[in-house]
Amino acid sequence: MIAADTGALSAFLKRENAATSDSIAQALSSGDLVFPPVVVTELLSDPVAGRTLGKALPKVALLDILDGYWQRAGENRRVLKAKGLKAKIADTLIAQSCIDHDVRLIALDGDFRHFAKYCGLKLAC
Repeated sequence: MIAADTGALSAFLKRENAATSDSIAQALSSGDLVFPPVVVTELLSDPVAGRTLGKALPKVALLDILDGYWQRAGENRRVLKAKGLKAKIADTLIAQSCIDHDVRLIALDGDFRHFAKYCGLKLAC
């Protein structure tokens, strides 16, 4: 299994960033692509992408929210903020879903590297 964040999926849909798009295309064709729940919310809230993706999204597996998820997410965000690092709520929740399931994340947003360095997130690219 491998997950993708909203920015990486957006680049894939726009046919931007060849390396990221190739990784997502491979995961999609092999059935290995999964979505953290927050990514689904972000995609569906986009006025253009939401209409287009609404029918395709149910075909991609969704990572479950495990017991203690919210507490672990808050603790990891606190760790990063204490170091003076950026930790947006949506990024924190995406990272925590991947950490909980030991799933690598395809991400273009450089802020995820902080979750990898200090919180155990595994990045795919």
